[in-house]
Amino acid sequence: VRCDEPRRVQPCVSQRQDAELSSVLHRACRIYSWSQMAAPCVTKVELTVSCDNLLDKDVGSKSDPLCVLLSNASDTQWFEVGRTERVNNCLHPKFAKKFDIDYYFEIVQKLKFAIYDIDNKTIDLSDDDFLGELECTLGQIVSCKKLTRPLVLKNKKPAGKGTITICAEEVKDNRVVNFEMEARKLDNKDFFGKSDPYLEFYKQTETGWQLAHRTEVIKNNLNPVWKPFKIPLQSLCNGDLEKPVKL
Repeated sequence: VRCDEPRRVQPCVSQRQDAELSSVLHRACRIYSWSQMAAPCVTKVELTVSCDNLLDKDVGSKSDPLCVLLSNASDTQWFEVGRTERVNNCLHPKFAKKFDIDYYFEIVQKLKFAIYDIDNKTIDLSDDDFLGELECTLGQIVSCKKLTRPLVLKNKKPAGKGTITICAEEVKDNRVVNFEMEARKLDNKDFFGKSDPYLEFYKQTETGWQLAHRTEVIKNNLNPVWKPFKIPLQSLCNGDLEKPVKL
């Protein structure tokens, strides 16, 4: 019986090619691992602001408060993130304008909520009365979901009995609802002239009804037609179309 010498099978990939492939895969794995480590854990949150017992800086009427949100990323300088609308003649304002902020889980994000009494149409706040402020972190608000704290003045003394409440909700729905609304034959609540109607939409929450949107005021009109407007579903009903809203 003759036994032939076994033939050596040539590999499909040479040793050099195999080493190069291993090197490429190793680098790719390192890059992927680094990108996974470098990619921050982030989610978008919506902040709703309200105040109570604000200082009254106006003579003959009440303060017209507005909330300014500032952020501090460098520990040296604050920069403005946004502003709410102004609420006329009110010491207990519920601001309809929301603040949408990216929340980074592993980063301390310092925030400042400053309240001003706005009596003019200029953007500059230096000529407006200061009603108090709150400094905190976004993490504190998110962990509490509803944070209520006293307002303080620039010298850190209490701003009377003023308080601020900030509610945080994660934004999970980016859809919006378009509204075109009008009313007919409203009651006249004014002694001189006619009523000045506006609309407010409220979202149902675990702690009660929360203001979601406020339209413009239409002066002296019992048959108002409001400008078309949009409300994010997140702000109106947390994206749940079966959830009741209050108008």
